[in-house]
Amino acid sequence: MRLGYVGLGNIGGPMAARLAAAGPTTVFDISADAVAAAVEAGASRADSLADLAAASDLVSICVRDDAQVRDVVADLLPHLSSGALIAVHSTIAPETAVEQAALTATSGVTLLDAPISGGAPGAQQGRLAIMIGGDREAYQRAKAALAPAGDMIVHAGDRPGDGTRMKLARNLLHFVSFTATAEAARLAEAAGIDVAKLGKVVRHTDAITGGAGAIMLRDTTAAIDPDDFWYGVFTHVRSLGEKDLTLALDLADHLGVDLPLGRRALTDLAAGLGVPHSSEGAR
Repeated sequence: MRLGYVGLGNIGGPMAARLAAAGPTTVFDISADAVAAAVEAGASRADSLADLAAASDLVSICVRDDAQVRDVVADLLPHLSSGALIAVHSTIAPETAVEQAALTATSGVTLLDAPISGGAPGAQQGRLAIMIGGDREAYQRAKAALAPAGDMIVHAGDRPGDGTRMKLARNLLHFVSFTATAEAARLAEAAGIDVAKLGKVVRHTDAITGGAGAIMLRDTTAAIDPDDFWYGVFTHVRSLGEKDLTLALDLADHLGVDLPLGRRALTDLAAGLGVPHSSEGAR
């Protein structure tokens, strides 16, 4: 499959380079330096989006925002062959993916929303997670073509926008975790603990346990039946979590540190795990 790539930034550049090393890839970007780096990696240069479209069976788009995605699709669409694919790697609104998929379908072109996770290091290493929403058969074609850039490519769902919906849920966890990290750092600092050393411990143990994703083991968020295997597992997690959260909050009270996420976690942990306390419902 002939590939095209539009948007050669910190993620798009190394991603396009890996694709170019594996097969014919044409690139376009307003940065001459970014294009030159991709060409050095084996890509071909397009002088316009029209030229790129004419040379591509699948075009990857990795630009800044929804407006740029719309502009790029509008310029590509008249020059793509019927049956071509567009994979939008930018994180956009799900509604934009739905809107653009409907637009391209009128020309026989399938648009997949295919946001990525893993950042620049993942792109450089070919270890991106690519979450694809849209037609299953088109997903299979895109998966094979994009494999050099991502070692986890998943079909998020049959609807345009499903890839983006998955990415938004993933990044919710990411940035809420960052906010919780700031709370933990404040507590450690107030207690006279070296924050940098704490960071080393966190990275070490998360690499072993899997971090927050380690509890994402079920296919539903519903309450767990007491006869279910996972009931015992998550009840144990609940007990440990509530004990440690209570101790951390007691320390915070002693030091005068405000931990709003920590307090919310203690309140919501049991129900969130699917094992609410029977005497309280959702604790």
